[in-house]
Amino acid sequence: MTNQDIRAEAERRASDRTDQEIIRKTLEEGVQTAWDRFALQQPQCGFGQLGVCCNNCAMGPCRVDPFGGKTSHGVCGADVDTIVARNLLDDLCVGAAAHSDHGREVVEVLLKTAEGEAQGYRITDTEKLKLVAAEYGIATEGRDNLDIARELAIGILEEFGTLKNRLQLSERAPEQTREIWRKTGIMPRSIDREIVEAMHRVHMGVDADYVNLLLHAMRTSLSDGWGGSMAATECSDILFGTPTPVTSVTNLATLSHDKVNIVLHGHNPLLSQVIVNTAEEPEIKKMAEDKGVKGINLVGMCCTGNELLMRSGIPIAGSFLDQELAIATGAVEAMIVDYQCIFPSVPATAGCYHTKVITTSTKTKIIGSIYMEFNPENAVDTAKEIIRLAIENYPNRNRDRVRIPERPMKVMAGFSEETIRKALGGTYKPLIDAIVAGKILGCVGIVGCNNPRIKQDHGHITLAKELIRRNILVVETGCAAIACGKAGLLVPEAAELAGEGLASVCKLLGIPPVLHMGSCVDCSRILVLAANIAKELGVGIGDLPIGGAAPEWYSQKAISIGTYFVASGVYTVLGIPPKIFGSQNVLNLLAEGVKGITNSAFAVEPDPMKTADLLEAEINRKRKALNI
Repeated sequence: MTNQDIRAEAERRASDRTDQEIIRKTLEEGVQTAWDRFALQQPQCGFGQLGVCCNNCAMGPCRVDPFGGKTSHGVCGADVDTIVARNLLDDLCVGAAAHSDHGREVVEVLLKTAEGEAQGYRITDTEKLKLVAAEYGIATEGRDNLDIARELAIGILEEFGTLKNRLQLSERAPEQTREIWRKTGIMPRSIDREIVEAMHRVHMGVDADYVNLLLHAMRTSLSDGWGGSMAATECSDILFGTPTPVTSVTNLATLSHDKVNIVLHGHNPLLSQVIVNTAEEPEIKKMAEDKGVKGINLVGMCCTGNELLMRSGIPIAGSFLDQELAIATGAVEAMIVDYQCIFPSVPATAGCYHTKVITTSTKTKIIGSIYMEFNPENAVDTAKEIIRLAIENYPNRNRDRVRIPERPMKVMAGFSEETIRKALGGTYKPLIDAIVAGKILGCVGIVGCNNPRIKQDHGHITLAKELIRRNILVVETGCAAIACGKAGLLVPEAAELAGEGLASVCKLLGIPPVLHMGSCVDCSRILVLAANIAKELGVGIGDLPIGGAAPEWYSQKAISIGTYFVASGVYTVLGIPPKIFGSQNVLNLLAEGVKGITNSAFAVEPDPMKTADLLEAEINRKRKALNI
């Protein structure tokens, strides 16, 4: 490729200038990335994209003709509606399990901390500890915080397989919303039960009714959003602190030329937060000095990065599609991963440079990486060993192959539900008044990942800019938040890009028009935000002038998030078609049929400008129904 071709290809792949610079470097050096592998997969299987390929038993795989040909049924007799709905439930179940297993680990560390068995952990937010404990009916007056934490952790852990058939945190939803769940039969009963039942239903010879399958998909998703994910968020806040506004920087320019660069990648903050704390210890600083290093530069990646950004102000280098690019700068001594969204290719990319990839979870072992098992009992010791390895690797950096972009982008993050409410004076009335007055039209949550099918960050940035221009407040989590951070939308100055009404509110409060609310499990914060506003108005979540969008999603977790948004009453637009277009009945139910149940639905629209039109129309529909 010529230099001009390389530049054009980099601009086609990504929106951010620092990403483009390192993509050019990978093309020049012949380092394979996700975009290259995506191109090699073309054309991808059309049956799979439509959701009409079934591999659920050894009689298959079966490819069903969605147009009613001779192969209109699988060997077992399942029709296209059953296969598509079953595949969707299967994917959603994986996403819900990923979030909920994350949650379980955090709750278990809370328990070990309370019992004095966890190294380097403490109860940081005692106020939240007592508030959540009160929701579980746990007495707090005159009790030691560790005793309260122990009883709370046990109470939450019991809900992963409870006999009481209800999730305490789902009681946060307005009564109107919970009544819909009860009438429809989708009230979540426990976290693990819904996931296990979902896997049972997708087995051949069990559920063959697409409506029944999709209703259970909604119930399973609710057990994630109002169960596993919410538990992860609340217990992380108790252990590490509830986020408050913090300023930092983002993009690949956060890497350092003269410090040891350690990238903390994945989704769980349990080890990475300990690494952050441990890196400040005198013995670690002396270890670096003894090697002639100016210091340790910790940067986040993906949702582990979001967790560290909003609590500790740690710079965030990038999102899902940036993980190989960070290594390709040639400046990363170690990439530490926990789980979820980790490319199995990362050790191969690292093999082109001096980078060490360190896996830390028994669930996530990758050939070519160094495995250093993390347990809460030895968290500090593991953190020290990881940092030592990175420091010792620093002299192996080949400076002739290092290219670090310039000019990191400033961001403001840490907008938890509590922070937003506090900024409004402890009540949502000022926000509600602004919405009623028309200064703010409504609110949209933009969430989800990157996907090489779409120019990186383009969907997130374009949609966010267009919504705020229309006076629609945007809240974000996950890779969507990182994308808008790289684009300069997560700073108060971005209010200049907003409509007059939204801009005036943002300037008054000193906040950005796009609010960073955390990692992907922190979509639960958006649920709580919506629930509390709905309660102040005396309505259900489905009555609010709000919406959701996932412009660049790729993960099964995004399917679960989108479904619990819709099941909770939030109209949600997907930028990439889910694998359901092989069944018109499934498509009709999710795009139209659920409106009669939750007053919300799914929509699919690849064009972010048209997505903004859909969301604005939905917000106006809800405003009209509320007579505002």
